[in-house]
Amino acid sequence: MKLTPDAKGTFAIAPTPFHDDGRIDEASIDRLVDFYAEAGCDGITVLGIMGEAPKLDAAESEQVAVRFAKRAKNLQIIVGVSAPGFATMRALARASMDAGAAGVMIAPPPSLRTDDQITGYFKQAQEAIGDDIPWVLQDYPLTLSVQFTPSVIRKIVMDSPSCVMLKHEDWPGLEKISALRAFQKDGSLRPLSILCGNGGLFLDFEMDRGADGAMTGYAFPEMLVDVVKLSQAGKRDAAHDLFDAHLPLVRYEQQPGAGLAVRKYVLQKRGAIASSAQRKPASGISAAAKAEVDYLLSRVARYDARANLQPRASAAE
Repeated sequence: MKLTPDAKGTFAIAPTPFHDDGRIDEASIDRLVDFYAEAGCDGITVLGIMGEAPKLDAAESEQVAVRFAKRAKNLQIIVGVSAPGFATMRALARASMDAGAAGVMIAPPPSLRTDDQITGYFKQAQEAIGDDIPWVLQDYPLTLSVQFTPSVIRKIVMDSPSCVMLKHEDWPGLEKISALRAFQKDGSLRPLSILCGNGGLFLDFEMDRGADGAMTGYAFPEMLVDVVKLSQAGKRDAAHDLFDAHLPLVRYEQQPGAGLAVRKYVLQKRGAIASSAQRKPASGISAAAKAEVDYLLSRVARYDARANLQPRASAAE
């Protein structure tokens, strides 16, 4: 099923599993899909920034996207197709959709500076992949250095009927969500799904502001699922209590340069992937950092038993 502006819930940002020697681990892709399904996720986004997409060649990117899409069953798969050139973007978008993906995600190149450059780029990108492919606009200025005002987002969306979702990860960004929802109330912006990323750091209040859910990659997607559902059910205090219990680990995992190593370490401990390896160039995780993560897990487990990770078999066993 293709992605629509009605999309809600939790879309996990998936890491790309590798063997220790850097080869793509397809068996762990399968296990990771099953893991996210068991956690209650509505979809998975692959080949994002935390998916190490720039470290893959074109054939490997297609291999990863197709493997996730083929395994997904009832989960919607969104594939990051950002690339320096539109030919590469178009090829991966088409291959992903042919394999069963629900849509694609496009991020701006860091060279964009003016509003006209930004809107012009996304108009060309949409033309490149084709009007029939639903796509997600990624707004992540902390990493991509491109600033979208709410008015620019509105113009991009209104100029491209196939743009059905915003991946919101501005910081501070709460007022941006409110501004976009106000545009919808006054009729100047059509329906648009807003899912929030940035490691989930502000998911509690983003839901309060009117977000439709989460699109991020915390190692306990069950927490994201529950916070979204509790918020949607009007159980604000319960949502914030659960979020607060996980926040120290969420914060630790969000460290620039080290966060992916932490996330993969926990996912390996949970049996979701066989190895925590990243493709080089990469930063590892020290024994001291592992001990700190284990301590944080023990503290989270005081409130949420799912963080009580007893020794268990990995995906390789």
